[in-house]
Amino acid sequence: MAYDGKILHRAIERFEEDKQRRNQQFLSRRARIFREVPRLEQIDLQLRSTVSQIIASALQRGTDPVPAIRVIRDENLSLQAERTRLLTERGYPADALEEKPRCALCGDTGYREQGLCTCLRKYYAREQIEELSRMLDVGTQSFDTFELEWYSSQREGGYPRSAREVMERNLGICRNYAENFGPDSGNLLLFGDPGLGKTFLSACIARVVSEDGFSVVYDTAVQIFSQFENAKFHRETDSDPDGDVNRYLNCDLLILDDLGTEMVTAFVQSALYQLVNSRLQAGKSTIINTNLTPEEIGRRYSPQILSRLEGEYEILYCIGQDIRQLKKETERRVY
Repeated sequence: MAYDGKILHRAIERFEEDKQRRNQQFLSRRARIFREVPRLEQIDLQLRSTVSQIIASALQRGTDPVPAIRVIRDENLSLQAERTRLLTERGYPADALEEKPRCALCGDTGYREQGLCTCLRKYYAREQIEELSRMLDVGTQSFDTFELEWYSSQREGGYPRSAREVMERNLGICRNYAENFGPDSGNLLLFGDPGLGKTFLSACIARVVSEDGFSVVYDTAVQIFSQFENAKFHRETDSDPDGDVNRYLNCDLLILDDLGTEMVTAFVQSALYQLVNSRLQAGKSTIINTNLTPEEIGRRYSPQILSRLEGEYEILYCIGQDIRQLKKETERRVY
């Protein structure tokens, strides 16, 4: 599983901020309890200092420290019992003066032997969804809110299936893709006229995959190729010219939206080939949304790119009427 460095940095910052806030809350609670029961502060100081003082004294005299340790144990047990009694008498839990980590798996470090702990991965997922929400409506768009009733149930235009049947199939494929996403999930190419739900389905996938802790990067073709160009031609004016390009190349799932809306140049053709080919070679999953047909993609970019898309991507054709226009017409009729 790959992690987006920019998103992970923000997740770690939030993780540390929350940990510091909990620590301050604990210190404030302890200080309040000590003010209410001064004896508890004395007990706390005794428990902290007794061990080092007695062992140091025993070692300095060259005597066996075991008897001293027994004394420490008995004294500490007595002090702990007194502390428990004083706390419970005033309605506090017996462990009110103990700072406990929120995550028992990693002790609030955020890391385990196998990598990021689940607690830090949750922060990562939240930050990633927030990042995606700046461009996609991942907060409200979900597979359950995909409205198939906007697609005609009539078989028209010579198609063997109705628009509703086609989009119901596409919805099922996208849902299954998202819910079972992993290193071998492969790639999707969604094409069709504007307003048929391609970006909506991509947002649904992005939301589910992000919540599972995978790194997801969404961007438009215009912005992606602009960043490739910036990395190649403007290194002197950019402190991190390769940063965004590396995100596009290395994330677990890249969603390239609106392919075909950018101005096509020899550089764009080369950048698209690099992006598609590099991610295929690395085993990284990609979703491409476009209004172009596969044949138009081959003519606009290159037969080599089309060959890779047809050979390595599951192609989903979206048909129907523009849902945005249908909704506007319905609203006008209502008012």
